[in-house]
Amino acid sequence: MKRRSVITLPAAALAAPHLTDALAAAGFEGPSVISGNLPVFYERLKDELTFPLAWPHARDRDFRGWRRRARHQFESLLCQPADRTPFEPETIDEQAAPGYRRRQVVFNLTRHSRVRATMLVPDGPGPFPAALLLHDHGARFDIGKEKLIQPWYDETRLAAAQSWADRYFSGRFVGDQLARRGYAVLAVDALGWGDRGGLTYDNQQALASNLFNLGSSPAGLMAREDARAAAFLATLPEVDPRRIAAVGFSMGGYRAWQVAALSDHIAATVSACWMTGLKEMMVPGNNTLRGQSAFYMLHPGLYRHLDIPDVATLAAPRPMFVMGGELDPLFTAEGTAVAYAKLTRVWSDQRAAHRLRTKTWPGLGHVFTTEMQEESFTWLDRHL
Repeated sequence: MKRRSVITLPAAALAAPHLTDALAAAGFEGPSVISGNLPVFYERLKDELTFPLAWPHARDRDFRGWRRRARHQFESLLCQPADRTPFEPETIDEQAAPGYRRRQVVFNLTRHSRVRATMLVPDGPGPFPAALLLHDHGARFDIGKEKLIQPWYDETRLAAAQSWADRYFSGRFVGDQLARRGYAVLAVDALGWGDRGGLTYDNQQALASNLFNLGSSPAGLMAREDARAAAFLATLPEVDPRRIAAVGFSMGGYRAWQVAALSDHIAATVSACWMTGLKEMMVPGNNTLRGQSAFYMLHPGLYRHLDIPDVATLAAPRPMFVMGGELDPLFTAEGTAVAYAKLTRVWSDQRAAHRLRTKTWPGLGHVFTTEMQEESFTWLDRHL
């Protein structure tokens, strides 16, 4: 039987001011093992992430077969099963606006949640191309769908929503702009926002923890709900089910390419200001490292299989426009470049490079300005 070496540390060395140095000298971790919300070995953890399920896949030469298997793996990590609850919609309010109609619609988003959504429908017989509008996070929870469709039904929310539009959207409501352009649009609150509020920035982690203990997750719920909203939109007689786009900014941009990856109802995607490689995002100082809001974009175990842009490639070869601002503080230039390269490779492999557009807007930050909107709307007109 081998004898084990015993290291005896002098009592003075274990005094608090010297504890870290003493532990390091003895060869084991001390209090400094966590810094900036990361363990000191985080680079080694990143090195272990090889994204083995990404396309091209070593054992898979059939793209459609790969997509089925990769989507199945993704869905298995959502912590929520697919939902086929009847929608049972009811229009509770309809108002005329120049060139389109405004509606408040109540429907069963899931087996758990019956929600109020806002919808705009162009004047005329239809069916119309449509856009599922996906709101951002922004640490502002009193408004959700109202960030994208002008809330004619609530003066208090109207003031808050206009302030938001002024800050991020050049003062415009994206949904109203699309309706004037001939699109039917639908917006629904994610859990925690607008009608479904009650959330604060500081209790996001508690909500996430409680959902995990209940066998669910904030990100998984949001992903399934967005797919359900796309399916609901496809059932409406005013909508051409073959021409539905997902459009979103910031967290909504993440949601846009995510729902395109999950739902074949989405024919085209516009995603503004949420695309990066995972490894390039997990660096000291990045906003994600604060936790809290990150739980809405965190599927535990996913990155053992796929990188962030790899998930978006599940929507290939359908049209996708991914954009961001050169000065966006949330995403590094390196992370954006890595992501764009992965997207480009997959669409090119499928001989569909003309259906993918990626763009970094010089001199702009985390915004979706009039110019960005108009370019994306023109792109949608061409691809839907």
